[in-house]
Amino acid sequence: MSKQDNTTGIDLYTWATPNGRKVSIMLEELELPYRVFSIDITKGEQHAEEFVAFSPNNKIPAIVDHDAGVSMIESGAILMYLAQKTGKLMSPVGEKFWTEMEWLMFQMGHIGPMLGQTHHFVKFNPGESPYAEARYSKENSRLYQVLENRLQGRKFIVDDYSIVDIATWPWISRYEFQQMDLNEYPRLKDWYLRIAERPAVQRGYAVPIDLEVPIPN
Repeated sequence: MSKQDNTTGIDLYTWATPNGRKVSIMLEELELPYRVFSIDITKGEQHAEEFVAFSPNNKIPAIVDHDAGVSMIESGAILMYLAQKTGKLMSPVGEKFWTEMEWLMFQMGHIGPMLGQTHHFVKFNPGESPYAEARYSKENSRLYQVLENRLQGRKFIVDDYSIVDIATWPWISRYEFQQMDLNEYPRLKDWYLRIAERPAVQRGYAVPIDLEVPIPN
């Protein structure tokens, strides 16, 4: 990890994970200039003293907004900060705002943690714990169905494209890790593909490693 000698704009510290991609996609959607600093979590770079100085939980993503004198951790909080900073992709406080918060917290409390456990047990450690594999695969399917139900009659989770979709979409993009067939969830698949077509999403997905967005058959 190396730090550029620059005290303006936004620095994004990230890796190619769903949580990291939330923020790079958000920055691309907002067309905010930013610099990328790769934190290779496979090499333990998240434990480097320089990174821990402003990310005390040793987790990506993190940002430093030099213009505002703000550093932030936690992907959901960063999305809200950037939305408020620009006045985009999050509603003003009111009924729709609180619906957005409901579904953002659903992502933070359920989609992320539970699907992350599916990745751990099903993708990376198969056969180590059949009980955990069954538990998290079942929960994975249940959460997909919650989204499938929510998307009935809607193009996006809270009607208009927002931080809720940006927070949720990168986790669904790992459907192959989760051994999930999006064809079994047609509304969710349509939502996924609709967002995958966005140029900002494609650019944000390729940060910090140049990868193409997965497209289901």
